[in-house]
Amino acid sequence: MKTYFDFERHRTTYRRETLAGFTTFITMAYIIIVNPAILEAAGIPRGPSTTATILAAAFGTAIMGLYAKRPFAIAPYMGENAFISFTVVKALGFSWQEALGAVFIAGLTFTVLTVLKVRSWLADSIPPSLKYSFAVGIGFFITFIGLNETGIVSLGVAGAPVRLGNLTEPSVILALCGLLLTVLLMVRRVRGAIVIGILATTLLSFLFGVTPLPSTLVSLPPSPEPIFLKLDLSGALTPKFLPVVLTVFVMAFVDTIGTLIGLSARAELLDEKGNLPEIEKPMLADALATTFAPLVGTSTTGAYVESAAGVEEGGRTGFVALVTAALFLLALFFAPLFTAVPAHAYGVALVIIGSFMISPVTRISFSDTTELIPAFLTIVLISFTYNIGVGITTGLLAWPLCKTLSGRTREVPAGAWILALLSLSFYLFYPRV
Repeated sequence: MKTYFDFERHRTTYRRETLAGFTTFITMAYIIIVNPAILEAAGIPRGPSTTATILAAAFGTAIMGLYAKRPFAIAPYMGENAFISFTVVKALGFSWQEALGAVFIAGLTFTVLTVLKVRSWLADSIPPSLKYSFAVGIGFFITFIGLNETGIVSLGVAGAPVRLGNLTEPSVILALCGLLLTVLLMVRRVRGAIVIGILATTLLSFLFGVTPLPSTLVSLPPSPEPIFLKLDLSGALTPKFLPVVLTVFVMAFVDTIGTLIGLSARAELLDEKGNLPEIEKPMLADALATTFAPLVGTSTTGAYVESAAGVEEGGRTGFVALVTAALFLLALFFAPLFTAVPAHAYGVALVIIGSFMISPVTRISFSDTTELIPAFLTIVLISFTYNIGVGITTGLLAWPLCKTLSGRTREVPAGAWILALLSLSFYLFYPRV
């Protein structure tokens, strides 16, 4: 196993990779609760949806580890699940079965395009400045999520959308203590600082009664039978549903490319040209997971930004993903234990991780406005729209446009134009409600 994942080349160990896998899992375990809660609004029963969420995450993450050999976890995407529940089903009136049919079509399309190496060709067409901006934007995005989850930053009013949270709330005080502890451990170069900070904050939260102890530690997983293989392909293939299928496809396409490249930039897995070697392998893992997810009854899956937590703990190989996948399977029976970690505990980890992900900003050319402006728009719109897809598609549109306006059209490869057209279609066909 050590040879299979080439620990020596990546200068890592079983202990480090295992800790990284655990850290990744603990920072994204919230999806076990949050995804079913969001999809319940679409009429998908929460119990079976919980099982489907875990199975989809374990399946995709295991493929990522065994086949792609990357330290990235896969799970149902936040954003896409909300799009399906609140836009496709509640606002537009389609059924959740039709929505899952659209996800399945997108997954099959991804698989074909990946096998034909079209997706990797398109990914290689993205300029380095945008690739680095994906990492920075995701870093700010993760930070904002963490600040909001901890309560340090909260929603404001129409004129001031965000504001400082109530720093006297017990959960916020604990989050600040956890943040200080994690920073102290990282400054002292203590291995496992992030997971220690999460666990310490969680234990204090239990101790002071801020978070209730789970009523049980072990439970049998709910049967997925009510939603298993219930997708509606015939409904998803009707002309009126085409805008939904296209939107699901583009959202997942750009989210996956941006997340993979952003995480790889932080993990120093990109080559000298800013490309991820053999990118088609993690893309195929993502494509197969997206095809599998609607079969068991959940929404679009993809590489998770929280994988950055494991990367920061030193994880560099697919063994990290295998550990994370194994923990997801354990969660089928220990879900009450894993999901007891409060938001103000794992939110601290996200803030810390975000701070480390912004370092690629130094590789963006600040002297060339045709590179700077698209990168800047990507970074700020990922955070300010709370949508990775919006930021990335804006950057993919702005880059060839800026090059053209400056008379440097020859610098734009064919793949970049195709990505720009895909990004434009995102805004043309995105269902308005």
